[in-house]
Amino acid sequence: MDWKATELTDLDVTGIDHEGGFSALGVPDEIVAALAKTGITDPFRIQIAAIPDAIAGRDVLGRASTGSGKTLAFGVPLLSRLSATPREDKRPRALILSPTRELAMQIADVLSPLASSMGLSTILIAGGMSYGPQTKAFKKGVDLVVATPGRLVDLLETGDADLSGIAVTVLDEADHMAELGFMEAVGSILDAVPADGQRLLFSATLDGAVNKLVKRYMHDPVTHEIDSDKGSVSTMTHHAFQIKPHEKVGLMCEIVNRSGHTIVFARTQRGASRMAEQIREAGVMAGALHGGLTQGARARVLAAFKDGSLPVLVATDVAARGIDVDDVTLVLQVDPPMNSKDYLHRSGRTARAGHDGAVVSLVLPHQRRTMARLYRQAGVKPVEAQVMVGDDYVADVAGCSPVSGTAIDEKDYEALVAPKQQRGKKSRDGKPRRGKGGRNRGGRGFDGGRHRGYDSRDRHDRGHDSRGLNSRGRDRRDIEAKYGRSGNDTW
Repeated sequence: MDWKATELTDLDVTGIDHEGGFSALGVPDEIVAALAKTGITDPFRIQIAAIPDAIAGRDVLGRASTGSGKTLAFGVPLLSRLSATPREDKRPRALILSPTRELAMQIADVLSPLASSMGLSTILIAGGMSYGPQTKAFKKGVDLVVATPGRLVDLLETGDADLSGIAVTVLDEADHMAELGFMEAVGSILDAVPADGQRLLFSATLDGAVNKLVKRYMHDPVTHEIDSDKGSVSTMTHHAFQIKPHEKVGLMCEIVNRSGHTIVFARTQRGASRMAEQIREAGVMAGALHGGLTQGARARVLAAFKDGSLPVLVATDVAARGIDVDDVTLVLQVDPPMNSKDYLHRSGRTARAGHDGAVVSLVLPHQRRTMARLYRQAGVKPVEAQVMVGDDYVADVAGCSPVSGTAIDEKDYEALVAPKQQRGKKSRDGKPRRGKGGRNRGGRGFDGGRHRGYDSRDRHDRGHDSRGLNSRGRDRRDIEAKYGRSGNDTW
């Protein structure tokens, strides 16, 4: 899987208002014009607070949640500073560290067009991608490096990466890097860049390992705290649907049968895959995103979600950290979060960039006390209601409607998420080619909101082969062989 920088050309700088917007913050005209061309004209609160200090060369410590606009809060001043002086040699001058490949890719996608407007080059350094283009970029010369810690440390150890010319270093979602165990790698990277360089650190929390980084590597930082770690934005509503166990699957499928982007949260990889399959069997297109999928499969699922062809995404907490989609209008928590911090991270996927959003949690009887505690710790007061499948109240909150019950054809799902070379590929006998290997991890089906049982006595009546796999199980096994495997969720 490769990444290519996007370029912006034919920018008009003649009509820029220097009294307001990004220009008033000290941003160069070319970047202002590039932002305007992508539809961004008014800075968010974190950008208004952080950009002037960062352009002035101050170390900045930003406490802001995902969706608050922090990518531009550090990206715009970084590019503004780089554009002020030409690159003297081939060494990169700015580095952005991100905890996951998906988030790093999204940062690179946002900043590379702005960089090109100033004649600056960008490279993405991340695992799951070919080493060739990455090492070649260092040899050829590059201005901005967007990287994940693991791959960058690899290139440092092989001598392919030289960070001795870095003037600006950004740590994005530092708290998440700490959670994933990257602090040692981050420390090695920060030791490899000049000690007198500028540091910009953005994190949802500033305690523990993050605080140690601040004390060791930052110089008299100015702190900008926009979002509290408790409560929610004014455009976000919270709802606790108290339900009966046998209604859980049916309600999940009904709630996601709506227009707009919806993210469903599951606690495990297998649970995410099972829920996505149950939703498709109910007649709603959905896909799973988790660390058990290959890098290519995750990228294709995420791309389909972004362009709207896959309206429902079922994700684990770790995988969701890489989702940067502003128009998610509903977050559905089918499995409860582990703690209040995870609740806030999940909620942060919606009501972003000024949009409205709802967070709905399905609460079983035995989960009520735990969820009540999480709500208190998160500073959230949800609207509570006892609901059933088909309730008008559910439709009013989620904007949903009853499901058709006609399952999505797996071929239609494959057409969205299969690799391009496998889509519609035929074997020698003219039939669709199927993958090899893999284990049967098919989920249970949708049946009026109830799980279907399994009775070993009628195995052969259901078309099972000698290994106990029915034809449907073999199909699912083949699909998994194409799209991913079970693995570690901290990718």
